[in-house]
Amino acid sequence: MDLTEEDMARIRDAFSERIEPKLKRIHARVGTLCCDFAGPRYKNWMIHFSSRGDGFEIVDFEYDEDGTAIDLDL
Repeated sequence: MDLTEEDMARIRDAFSERIEPKLKRIHARVGTLCCDFAGPRYKNWMIHFSSRGDGFEIVDFEYDEDGTAIDLDL
């Protein structure tokens, strides 16, 4: 299973809008997250991210049938 460029763009946009502020609040630097934040269609996709400047960047996408989401609303 592969992501299209459009899928990756949708995930990046949702990551930037919904997840980056939460990562900044918990002082994250690197990690792996389930992509369900971009919609249920992406619940088995994981992103690997790292900090970059004042924000974050997605460095890789990975399909994981057993991937699960975590709640970042701490």
